[in-house]
Amino acid sequence: MKKNMGNLDRMIRLAIVVLISILSFKEVITGTLSIVLLAVSAIFLLTSLVSFCPLYTLFGINTCKK
Repeated sequence: MKKNMGNLDRMIRLAIVVLISILSFKEVITGTLSIVLLAVSAIFLLTSLVSFCPLYTLFGINTCKK
C-alpha cells in the first residue's frame, strides 16, 4: 500500500473526526445520523493513520509529496 494522502489531508480528516466525536458525545447529533457519522469518522481515522485512501486510488488522486 503506497501512501497517497498528504499531511494536510490527514489533519483535516482528524479534525473532522474530533468534531464529529464531540458533537456525538455531547448529544448535539443523535440517533441514526450520529451512528452514520461515527462510522464515517472511524473510516476517516483509519485512513488518516495509514495515510492511504482507497477512493483516492479509484479517482487517481495523490496528495502525498514525493
